[in-house]
Order: sequence, then structure tokens, then C-alpha cells
Amino acid sequence: MKQFVGMLSLVLTLCVAAVLTPTTAYGQGEYYAFETAQQEALYNRLTKELRCPKCQNQTIADSDAPLAADMRKKVHEMVLAGDTYEGVISFMKVRYGDFVHYKPPVKASTLILWIAPAVAVVLGALFILVQVRTQRKGDVELTAEEEAQLAKVLGEHTQKGQK
Repeated sequence: MKQFVGMLSLVLTLCVAAVLTPTTAYGQGEYYAFETAQQEALYNRLTKELRCPKCQNQTIADSDAPLAADMRKKVHEMVLAGDTYEGVISFMKVRYGDFVHYKPPVKASTLILWIAPAVAVVLGALFILVQVRTQRKGDVELTAEEEAQLAKVLGEHTQKGQK
């Protein structure tokens, strides 16, 4: 029995210690220092325009992927080294492909990205136009019963209008 009580007090002590031990997760917040406000603005612009190749639908500013962290670090280094906006973008495109930039260039391999939205709008407008014209052309044939009901409703309506 003493052994059981000893074991129980040990478990209870460990439980209390676990509850009282701080378990706050410490984030790995990145902070990059800049020499000028222009460098910081350029860094922020670049990290919001470059896409994370791993996440695919997040900018490197928003992504938590290790690859995005490496890209942010490289952008920081390049901005501090005096590289221009175009220099950083072209470096990233060479390294990761045109996909890395949210503004793809107009060339044969990306032409579909530029033409497809316009084609979709034109086709949608043509579809709607055809549907509207088809509906207007159709004459409605009423049965004798429907004509009688319509005459009755119209007769009641004109009587109310005369009062």
C-alpha cells in the first residue's frame, strides 16, 4: 500500500509540475534590419510579389515554408547589397522559373494566361446574347382555358381601374 501511495504522489507531483510549467510556444519571428526606408519598402514589395514555389498560392511574405524563409533571406541580402527590383525578380525567375512571380511575362509559354480571361469574357457574353435572343423569338401559344383565365383577370383589372 505504501508503494501505491508513493507512486500516486509521484504521478500527482508530475501532473502539477506539468501544469505549472510554462508551455508557451515561442515563434521564430523574423526581423530584418535595413539601412534605409526605401530598402525596407522594396523588400516588402518584393516579398508580396514573389510566390512560394512550395505553397503555390501564397506569397513568400505569407508562407511559413522553409523555402519561403530562405527566399525572404535572399531577398533581404540582395536588397542590402543594392540590387534593384528588376534584379531581384530576374534572379528569382532564373532560379525558380516564371511561376515565382505573380506577374508573368507575355511570351509564348504564358500567352494563354493573358488571352484566356478575355476569351472567357467574350464567350460568356456571346452565350448570354444567344440565350436572350432565343427567348425573345419564341411566341407563346395559350390554350383556350388559359385564354379564358387571362380574359377574366384582365376584365377584373380594368373594372378596378375604372372605380
